Formats: sequence, C-alpha cells, structure tokens
Amino acid sequence: MRNWQGSRIAGLGYYQPPRVLTNKELSERVDTDDAWIRSRVGIERRHVADTESVADMATRAGGRALDAAGLRPAEVDLVVVATCTSVDRVPNVASRVAAELEMEGQAAYDINTACSGFSYALATADHAIRAGAAGSALVIGAERLTDYVDWKDRSTCILFGDGAGAAVLVGADEPGVGPVVWGGAAQRGSAIRIEGTSARIEQDGQTVFHWATTALTPIAQEACLRAGVKPEELAGFVPHQANLRIINAIARDLGVEEAVIARDIVSSGNTSAASTPIALAKLVQRGEVPRGAPVLLLGFGGGLTFAGQVVNCP
Repeated sequence: MRNWQGSRIAGLGYYQPPRVLTNKELSERVDTDDAWIRSRVGIERRHVADTESVADMATRAGGRALDAAGLRPAEVDLVVVATCTSVDRVPNVASRVAAELEMEGQAAYDINTACSGFSYALATADHAIRAGAAGSALVIGAERLTDYVDWKDRSTCILFGDGAGAAVLVGADEPGVGPVVWGGAAQRGSAIRIEGTSARIEQDGQTVFHWATTALTPIAQEACLRAGVKPEELAGFVPHQANLRIINAIARDLGVEEAVIARDIVSSGNTSAASTPIALAKLVQRGEVPRGAPVLLLGFGGGLTFAGQVVNCP
C-alpha cells in the first residue's frame, strides 16, 4: 500500500432520526419551559431515535458520506466509529457498519472518548493513512444518548439528542487534515458520567462549563498553530455542540468572528461524538464554507477529554 503524506476529507454525510422533540413537549414532562432552556443552553429542539440503533444511524451516515466522496464501500480500507452509547459490546459498531455496507476484509474498530470521539477517530484514521496501514477510511460519530437520559432530571434531559455524522478520508500528498492536539483532564473525569448497566447521564454542569470556557481556547490556538493557520484565517469553526454559551465563549476568545461558526446545537441538541461531523456536514451541504478553506474542529467533553485539528473543507 502506498505511503501518503497525509489525508483529506473527500465526502461528508449525516443522519438524524425523523422524530423531533421540542422544548414545548419537554415542558409537559418536566418542570421547565422553552425560555429557560434557550437561556441556559440555546437548544430549541432535538432528534430522538425510535427504532434506529447506533449502528443503523452510523450506517446511514456512512453511506451518505461514501456517496458524497464518490467511493464504493469496497474501496475503503478502514472503518472507525466513535460512540459511547452502543448497547452491545460485540460485534462492535464499526463491524456492523461494515457488514451492512457489504464490505469485506476491512479493519474496523470503535473508539470511546465521548464528545471528543469524532476528532479522536479522525486523528487515528489519519495516522493510519500516514503510516501506510490504510489508503482510505470511513470515520463516523454516532450516538443514541436518549437511551440514557433521566427524563425527570431537567438539568440533563433538555440537552441530548440522537444522530450520526461521517467523513470519508483518502490519502493525499498535500494533507488536508492537520495535526491533532489531544489530551484531557482525567482528574475531573467524573464530571460527566454514564456508569453501570442501567445507567443514566449524570453531570456536574458547572465544572464542565468552567473547564470548557477556560481551558479549551489555548488548545484551539495550538491546533491552528500546528496546522500553520492563524485563528483569524479560519473560514469555519466547528466545536462540539454542547451548549450555545460555551460555543460563543470559545469563539469570542479565539477571535474567529469572521468565520462561519457552527451552532447546530439549536436544532439538534448535544449528540456527543456525532455533533461535530453532523454540524460540519450541514455547513458543507449549505455551501457556507468554500471548498479547500480551513475549518477548525474541536471536540471536548466526557472524560474529560479534548481533541482538535484543522481540516480543509471538502
């Protein structure tokens, strides 16, 4: 297999369940209302899976990304799925996606760093291509978080939605995926939890908010530096869609007011590892970022983990 200098994104795709849960509907379940939810997190609605499993949504998003890239499933060497909400342990989600897409012989693995998962998965797939272990990869973030929501807890049930986003990476002599900056604050990892066999999402919102709004801007700046791009030169900024106030705070501190800033949180809620690829795919679908222009991806959340890289818009 040929050794490439790096990789680039050749196509994107996403899938969200058709069922939409509005703030008004939530206010009938728990003591909250539309104004309170919007003021705290900026969410208006979110998509909720009915019969679709994590693998189902991942497969649909992956198939759309392959179509956008003009590749057949057989032309992909590696499948990587980022998820923290798969119910089944074996087979992994990536293997199920490969089977549904009628792939044969591809390497396939899952990765779990929660909300930073897609950026971690993108980085590991890029590394595999740079090392000559793969010439192309299908990278997916897919989550069914509503399975783990406590619908009586208004501090968390308002936040989460379901869906999947995907990217196809291909080898490139001129890299279109910049070096990853990744790490975490493991000592505060219990700030977001899904623990046990019948777990529900629990989080210390204030700890997460403070960490995200104080620690992540230097990480974003470092990702730009390693890619040789100044923050003010970015055409787009696609952070994890955790909270609209967090997104706005990081964008302001980073100084990317002229860039297109993804705010898919408003219509999708927090979809963990799926949020960054869904938001990026929508920006590209709407033609809001020029082809080849630099876009900063920044995943962060459960763990507490983070990962970011600059990519060229496909």
